[in-house]
Amino acid sequence: MLSNLRKKTMKNSAILVVACMLILMSCDQTHVQQAQIPLKAAESELDKEIRQVMEKGINLEERKCQVPAIAEVFARRAEPKRARWLAALCYFKTLGTSLMPIDLAEIALAETGAYGLSADLVSKSGALGVWQLMPRRAKSHGYTPEEMENDEKCAEAAVRELMNKLSMTHGNLDKAKKYYCGVGPQANAYEVKRREFRREILEGLKLQNGEPKKSTGTLLSRS
Repeated sequence: MLSNLRKKTMKNSAILVVACMLILMSCDQTHVQQAQIPLKAAESELDKEIRQVMEKGINLEERKCQVPAIAEVFARRAEPKRARWLAALCYFKTLGTSLMPIDLAEIALAETGAYGLSADLVSKSGALGVWQLMPRRAKSHGYTPEEMENDEKCAEAAVRELMNKLSMTHGNLDKAKKYYCGVGPQANAYEVKRREFRREILEGLKLQNGEPKKSTGTLLSRS
């Protein structure tokens, strides 16, 4: 039984890695023809979730094209392979929700970007994983604290936590992201960092789309 579970987990991880590679290629028009055939097999594993997204009117192309920019920003803090893996999770784990990949990515950067987006990071207050879930919050979403070292489960818990905060703030996503960290001075400082990381990703997305780089300020400067 345990052997079958491990094989299933390995299979799912392999599918995510392959799908990530396809997503990264899909935004490059020179690779469209090459990506068409294998893309069908990857999408079949996510058919239900993709239908849910399309039914909500969310643009899948816009979502997919965020992934290379996220991976590039992640790669400035972590190994390229890990950066691509985490960028893929930001895409897949937000499918079926109102969140976009960038929403999950900027939280990861604000939480553990300074520590290489480490999966085994434990903060002084006890927060765990890439997305720094407190043990009691992880448990409230059906996960054990130990599972927060698993990037997939940590991402899933982070999405549930952010959606919970979004409900609390009556749909105000900016407030939900701030409350993800908590309240008080620490949350205010966290919010400044989060917005800077979001701008960094958006700047990369503009360059990816062929828009000229701004000649004034720096990539992380506040507007």
